Amino acid sequence: MTSAQGPYGQPTPPYGQSTPSPSHGQPTPSYGQPTPSYGTPPERRNGFGIAALVLGIVAVVLFWTVFGGIVLGLLAVVFGVLGHRRARRGTATNGVMAIVGAVTGALGLIGSSVILAAGVSMLNSDEFKNYSDCVEHAGTQAEREQCAKDFDRDVNN
Repeated sequence: MTSAQGPYGQPTPPYGQSTPSPSHGQPTPSYGQPTPSYGTPPERRNGFGIAALVLGIVAVVLFWTVFGGIVLGLLAVVFGVLGHRRARRGTATNGVMAIVGAVTGALGLIGSSVILAAGVSMLNSDEFKNYSDCVEHAGTQAEREQCAKDFDRDVNN
C-alpha cells in the first residue's frame, strides 16, 4: 500500500494531522486545525440580544403586573440597547433580536406604566376616599354592599 505524495514528493499525513516543517522542525498545521494568529477577531457573544428578547416577551405578557411590565421591560430595553451596540461593533450577530427585545420591553414598560398611573389616580380620587371611609364605618355586610353600590354610582356618573 502506497501513501499519498505531496507536491514535492513528500508523504502527506492523514486528515487532521500535521507534518514537521523542514525549515523549523515545528509541525505545520494541516486543514481543519485552527491556526494561531495575532489579529483574531473577538469572540461573538449573543447573550444580551437573547436576554432582551426573552425579557421583552415576558414583559409584554405580564405588563399588567408592576414587576413584569416595569422591571422586566426596563431590563429588556437596557439589554436590547447593549446587544444592539455589540452587533453594530461586530462582536455579536443578533442585532435584530436585540432591537425586537428592546421594542417589546418598551411596550411592556409603557403598558404597565399606564395601568400603574390609572391605578394610582383612582386610589387618590375623592370617590375612592369616600368609599374607603364608608367601608371603615360600616358595621354590617349590608352597609358595606351599600358602600360598593354608592361607589359604583359615583364612578359611573
